[in-house]
Amino acid sequence: MLWIIRLIDKPNSTAMRAEHQAAHSAYLKKMDPVCFFTGPLQNDDATQNIGSLWIIKAASRAEAQAFVDNEAFFRCGVFESYTINRVRMGHFHPELVSG
Repeated sequence: MLWIIRLIDKPNSTAMRAEHQAAHSAYLKKMDPVCFFTGPLQNDDATQNIGSLWIIKAASRAEAQAFVDNEAFFRCGVFESYTINRVRMGHFHPELVSG
């Protein structure tokens, strides 16, 4: 089953994000087999990352929570809040995405 995880950064966490970026990227690379989609959330003019969005395959909510718990940005305290929700596939149009 798919789980959508939406995480919102704490204010002024840009430096903390930069400090832990390598560990964050390494974790997502290691977990790539269960990652349907991962990407930063950005402000309206795309000048700043304000959070993260992950859609992962996990057998349970506990497994999705473990994914979050072991991620570098989460462990170091970048995020102010987050939600985890189960989602099922609806419409899917990857051709709408461009760079």
